[in-house]
Amino acid sequence: MNPQREWFEKDYYEILGVSKDASEKEIQKAYRKLARDLHPDRNPDDAKAEERFKEVSAAYDVLGDSDKRSEYDQVRSMGPMGGAGGRGSTGPGGFSFNVGDGDFGGLGDLLGNMFGRGGRGGAGGASGSSAGVGPRRGGDIEATLTVDFEDAVSGLETTLYLTTDAQCSMCNGSGAKPGTSPTVCADCGGRGVIDDNQGFFAMSSPCPSCQGNGVRIDYPCPTCRGTGVEKRPREVKARIPAGVKDGQTIKLKGRGAPGRNGGPNGDLLVKLSILPHTRFGRSGDNLTVSVPVSFAEAALGGEIDVPTLDGSTVTMRIEPGTQPGSRHRVRGKGVEKTTKSGTTTGDLIVTVELVVPTHLNDAERAAIEALAEASTVDPRRETAG
Repeated sequence: MNPQREWFEKDYYEILGVSKDASEKEIQKAYRKLARDLHPDRNPDDAKAEERFKEVSAAYDVLGDSDKRSEYDQVRSMGPMGGAGGRGSTGPGGFSFNVGDGDFGGLGDLLGNMFGRGGRGGAGGASGSSAGVGPRRGGDIEATLTVDFEDAVSGLETTLYLTTDAQCSMCNGSGAKPGTSPTVCADCGGRGVIDDNQGFFAMSSPCPSCQGNGVRIDYPCPTCRGTGVEKRPREVKARIPAGVKDGQTIKLKGRGAPGRNGGPNGDLLVKLSILPHTRFGRSGDNLTVSVPVSFAEAALGGEIDVPTLDGSTVTMRIEPGTQPGSRHRVRGKGVEKTTKSGTTTGDLIVTVELVVPTHLNDAERAAIEALAEASTVDPRRETAG
């Protein structure tokens, strides 16, 4: 376990303003409120708000994940000595963890080792080969991005502030102290495995001398302690397409953890958290909105102005006798999305809300009394029927 130094220096619970026994829902609620208030789009040219936003995002990345939170609590309880990790252990701190890329090359290499294929040493895996350990793909990284409702509908380009694994700037990823180089492990010949011939089967196991890496680092880099990677903050430009939904994950290919031995980088998986709008809602690709109407408008019918998400209004006609709570459709004013088959646009669903006046002047009261006297409709009888 080799967690970030920030884990010992920063109290993420205090940053989010929650107690150490706060529930997942309480943590998420606190984060969303802070993220909404501190978002760079709402605080342009405010360096303090931007720095606070980064801190809040980093805190939620750990406390919002049950596994990371558990490890964070354990590390904090151990004190500073809890950060001493073994060589080659990058740990799940920050935003990163590896998927399908274990220390010994994954399940394929494990099965290969069991049946004497030598795993990364190539087919046959002849002992004494100096081919070395093959390329390894970097791990995927997960991050959460809070997006305003309008931006989720229209799409946006933004910057993610992450603290993740990156190639060590001191040794350029070799793991060796500058001026030195890794050497091929003499015990396994660079294959990373040791063969144990047992009659019909040739069993293989990770080399204990190099921990399955195929090379030995006699003089580890002081910055990364021989791992070849270090935790450091970085900025990632991301384009969020129009029409994304709450909880959706966007994959940014090649923006994850660095590969090893010339292998490709992993991917950055961005999970979206969409902030609610004060007036509009969403149902699939349709937007929803409630519009108040007067009794006269509902009874006589007419044209009413309906707001749209882009700030303009459209005119919608309602029929005489429109009932409160009825829903009406304005076509083409919903969420626009681009798919492989083309561009589609949802509708705006308008719910009519009847506004009953709370104060009447003399003329209004007289008119309503005249209507009541002339009316032949008994709403209670009609409802009962």
